[in-house]
Amino acid sequence: MIDILKKNLFKIIAVVLLIVLIGMVVINTASKKSSNPLLSNNITFKVQRGPLIISVTESGTIKAREQIILKSEVEGRTSILSLIPEGTRVKKGDLLVELDSSSLLDNKIDQEIRVQNAEASFIRARENLAVVENQAESDIDKAELKLEFADQDLEKYIEGDYPNQLKEAQARITLTKEELTRAKEQLKWSVKLSEKEYISKTELEADELAVTRKALDLELTENDLNLLENFTYKRNFRQFESDAKQAGMALERTTRKSKADIIQAQADLRARESEFKRQKDKLEKIGEQIIKTKIYAPADGLVIYATSAKRGGWRGSTEPLDEGQDVRERQELIYLPTASAMKAEVNIHETNLKKINPGLPVTITVDALPGKIFTGHVTHIAPLPDAQSMWMNPDLKVYNTDIFLDSNDEALRTGMSCKAQIIIEKYNDAIFVPIQAVLRVAGEPTVYVSNSKSFEPRKVKIGLDNNMMIRILSGLKAGEIVLLTPPLSSAGIGVEASSDKPAGQTSEPRVQADDRDTEKKERPRNRQHQREGRENMTDEQRKKMREKYEKMTPEEREKLKKQFRGKNN
Repeated sequence: MIDILKKNLFKIIAVVLLIVLIGMVVINTASKKSSNPLLSNNITFKVQRGPLIISVTESGTIKAREQIILKSEVEGRTSILSLIPEGTRVKKGDLLVELDSSSLLDNKIDQEIRVQNAEASFIRARENLAVVENQAESDIDKAELKLEFADQDLEKYIEGDYPNQLKEAQARITLTKEELTRAKEQLKWSVKLSEKEYISKTELEADELAVTRKALDLELTENDLNLLENFTYKRNFRQFESDAKQAGMALERTTRKSKADIIQAQADLRARESEFKRQKDKLEKIGEQIIKTKIYAPADGLVIYATSAKRGGWRGSTEPLDEGQDVRERQELIYLPTASAMKAEVNIHETNLKKINPGLPVTITVDALPGKIFTGHVTHIAPLPDAQSMWMNPDLKVYNTDIFLDSNDEALRTGMSCKAQIIIEKYNDAIFVPIQAVLRVAGEPTVYVSNSKSFEPRKVKIGLDNNMMIRILSGLKAGEIVLLTPPLSSAGIGVEASSDKPAGQTSEPRVQADDRDTEKKERPRNRQHQREGRENMTDEQRKKMREKYEKMTPEEREKLKKQFRGKNN
C-alpha cells in the first residue's frame, strides 16, 4: 500500500510540476511578446526541458477478472418467469433464473408418443428379420433338395433305367429271333407233312402265318431298339439334364433372393432402430432443455446482470434484464464473479498500437469513486480489431485490451465506467514542444524557430508524444521559441518553398491551425460518442441494421460510408 501511495505521489508531483512549468512558459512568453512584435503577432511556445510522461488515455469498464458467464441454453426464444434480484450474494446451487418451459412440456408429451411408435416399428422390423431369415433358410433347403433329386434322376437314368431298357430291347430281339427260327423250322416240317398229306392245308397256313408274325415282331423289336438308342435315350437324357440344370439355377435364384430379402429386412431394421434412437435422443434433449430452463449458481458469488455489465453504447438502448422479457439461445444473462480481483476493459485505437505492449503500467480512475487512483498493468491486447465496432464503422478499428488492477477494493463493482492512463515512457530530462508545433515538410518533421526577425524552418528528430507534448530528440534547444501555428501550406512542398515566405505574415496558416486544433478536440469526442452508441445496441437492433445494410444498393452503401466518414472527420 505504501509503495502504491509513493507511486501516486510521484505522479501527482510530476503533473503539478508540468502545470507549473507550462504556466511559467506562458508568463515568460507573454512578457517577451510585449517587447517583440514578431512574437506578439503569433502564437509561440518556448522549448522546454524537464520531466515528460508519454501516455495514452482511454475510457473503459471495470469487470471482474475471473467470472462465470451464465447463458440461456434453451433453443429458440423463451421468456423469463422468475429472476433473482441483481446484487444478491448467492451460494452454490441457488436458483438464479427460471425460464418458461410450458411449450417444452407439450413437446415432451408429443415426443413420447413418437418414441412409442418408433419402438413398435423397431420391434416389428426385428421380428420380420427373423421371419425372413427363417423363410430364406427353408426356401434354400427346398431348392437344394430339388437339385439333389434332379441330379439323382439324371444319374439313375444314365446308369440304371437306360441300360435296363437297352437290355430289355435286346432280349426281346433275341427271343423274337429264336421264335422266328422255331417258326421257320415248324413251317419247314409242316410243308413236308403237308406234301404227304399228314396235315391239312389250314395247319400249314397257320404255320406260315406264325412265321410272318414272328418276322414282324423281330422287325418291331429292332425298331424299338433303334428308337431307344437314337431318340428316346437322347430325349430323356436332355430332359433329366435340363431338370438338373433348372434345379441348380432355381437354387441360385432362391439363394440370391433370400439374401436380398435378408439384406432388405436388415436395412429396414437398422432404419427403424436409427429412427427409434433419434426419437429417443429428441426426447432426452427435450428433457435436458426442460432442466436447462432453471439456471442454478455453479459457485458462490455476486449476481450481476449481463445488461448492466456491458459497457459503451447508445444510452438507454439496452433493455434491462427483467421478468417477462424474451431471451434468445446463447444470450448472456448473468455474470457471477468468482474472485475479488478486478480488471479494466478498454478499446485502443489502431494508431496507438505501436506504442502499447503488455506489461506497461496503468493508472486508473473510476467515475463512481472520485479521488481514488488505482494502478495496474496491460495484460492482453486483442490480435484483431473489434468486429462489432468495425462493422458499425469500417473506418474505425479499435482493439480490446485488458488491464489487470494491482489491488482490490470492495467499492469496485462490475460495470463501473473508468479512465485508464497507460504509461508508455517516463523521461526525467527531455526536450519537448506542443505537438501542433511540428509539421512534416517534404516528409521530414519540421518546426518553425524564431530568429528574432522571422520564423525559419528547422528539421528535427522526434520521439513519442502523449497527444499534447512531443519529445524532441535533436534539432532544438531549451529556451528557443517555436511557432505553434506553422503554415500548413508548407507541408508536402519542400523546405525551400516554405522558407521563402516567413511565417506569421499571413493569418491564413493561423486560421488553419486553429481549425486543426478544433478538429483534434472534436474528433475523439465524436468517435467516442459513436462507439458508445454502437456498443449499447441490442442484438435485435444489430440484426435489423445488418439486414437493412444488406438490402441497400451499392450507391446507398457508398453514401452511408461517406456519412460515417463525415461524422468521424
